[in-house]
Order: sequence, then C-alpha cells, then structure tokens
Amino acid sequence: MAGLFPVFDVPEVVGKGKERQKYNPSVYFDFELGDFRRDGAHRMAVADGKEAYMQWCRKMVETERFSCLAYGTDTGVEMQDALGRGDHGAVESAVERTITEALMANPKTEYVREFEFGWSGDGLAVSFTVKGKEYDEQKLRTLAKA
Repeated sequence: MAGLFPVFDVPEVVGKGKERQKYNPSVYFDFELGDFRRDGAHRMAVADGKEAYMQWCRKMVETERFSCLAYGTDTGVEMQDALGRGDHGAVESAVERTITEALMANPKTEYVREFEFGWSGDGLAVSFTVKGKEYDEQKLRTLAKA
C-alpha cells in the first residue's frame, strides 16, 4: 500500500569545515581619557576586531563583578574578594583565578597564562598573557588596590 506522503532519502550535508572565528569591530574606547576616541570631525573612531577584543579583555579585568546592575553575572572579576585573602600567595592565586575565569567566559579566548605580580604597599600590579583564537598573544597589565 502506497503511503499518503512521499518518502525519500535526505541527502547528506557536507559541511564547510570549521567556521573561522570572527572578531567584530567596535567603537574605540580610550582608557586614558575615559571616553570614546573621536576623529577630527567628532565621529567615533573604530577599533578593528583585534583591538576591540583586547579592549573587551581590559574592560573585563578592570570591572568588579556585581558592581553594576546592567552587567550580567559573568562580567568582571572579583578583585576585592581576592585582595582580602591575607598572604600574598593566596591573593595571587585568587587574582589569577578570577582573571582567568572572566576572560575565558568569552569563547574567542584561547588561553590566559604567564601571570606576574608586583607588590607595592597595598597595591598589586598584575601582568598576564591572553590569546584570542585568531591572534597572537598579547600582554595585559592591571593595577589593583585593597
């Protein structure tokens, strides 16, 4: 008995392989000015994909998690909690963990490593290497105060 609906084999779809990660451009934020960079005609300057990704990394590391209701729970680091750990070894371990977790939340981050710490009084300078999946390693640096 023939069915009411026709039956046919579904063709096998051949994929294009692994899709390339795309880093989207964004407006350029000047951290030293604390504002968006503008050109001579006062239009916002554009950061290419790599620069936009590195700016995102820096913004994540300099934003305290849960400090702004507009940001989700995956945004920022828990630096104040890390700095209150007591001895230097515990603080460094907690800082490394919170920075790594914050940056690895982005699927375009390949790895975060090579942490270096410099203490001066109650301040801590942290430098580390971050690598996006399409880019060479970049060294970032941040300062934290207890």
